[in-house]
Amino acid sequence: MNNLQKLGGALSLFLIALFLLNCRSGATKSSDSGKPAILVVSFGTSYNDSRKKTIGAIEEAIAHAYPAYSVRRAFTSQIVIDHIYERDGEKIDNVTEAMNRLVADGVQDLIIQPTHLMNGIEEKEMLSQIQPFESKFRRIRYGKPVLSSDADYTALLRILKDGTKEYDAPDTAIVFMGHGTEDGANAAYARLADLFKAQGSSNYFIGTVEASPSLDDVIAQVRDAGFEKILLLPLMIVAGDHANNDMAGDEEDSWKSILTAEGFSVQTLLRGLGEYPAFQGHIVQHVADAMQ
Repeated sequence: MNNLQKLGGALSLFLIALFLLNCRSGATKSSDSGKPAILVVSFGTSYNDSRKKTIGAIEEAIAHAYPAYSVRRAFTSQIVIDHIYERDGEKIDNVTEAMNRLVADGVQDLIIQPTHLMNGIEEKEMLSQIQPFESKFRRIRYGKPVLSSDADYTALLRILKDGTKEYDAPDTAIVFMGHGTEDGANAAYARLADLFKAQGSSNYFIGTVEASPSLDDVIAQVRDAGFEKILLLPLMIVAGDHANNDMAGDEEDSWKSILTAEGFSVQTLLRGLGEYPAFQGHIVQHVADAMQ
């Protein structure tokens, strides 16, 4: 066999291998194109470590529970999306971009699962952005926000109690800082606080950054109850900007600084709700409810 024949044989083998590889890649791409998907929609955070421990952990729990589904991510905060991209070069879809990508990928069976705490402004804006796409899918099912039923409130209370039991002492007030909203859904904070008291957990308190109950309300309640020690932690999915700065920051207008100036002994815990395995399970259960 001369060199030309050897070269021709090698080239033939190479072309056959390339053909088989392309066929295999095409089959994989084709099978993925119709794979059902779960779009997990969060407000988002630019704090990379907290994002991984919270939103990332929730998404991983969903993916583990439903391996037949592709789990996608979308954030509702464009400010957070832009900040992450400008700082890290990481592109995260907003809701409209995620929906366009799902359509382009040929997804026909879709579940939308928010990590929003309540049916407030973010949730309603999310729904308004998704609705124009509904005709492009064979089926869309919607998972509900964290607090959507009586059972959800009871479940979250249990998660919060179990997650802070090592700090639950007779002389310590456990204070959660929520975000707060001008939407009527803000009543969820007061309802959860009332549930704590109704179940005998009178050392648990809830305040919000931007609504009521306010920090002043919390100070009055804690002082009236006779507590001098406070554990301060976020009632938010992530431990992001509000938790690190508004709650635990060293500036004089942070909750930690104000409470310290009021004479309380303050300890902070930067742990978002998404870090609790039981909370991740709560979101997974909402996905299961949507499937049914």
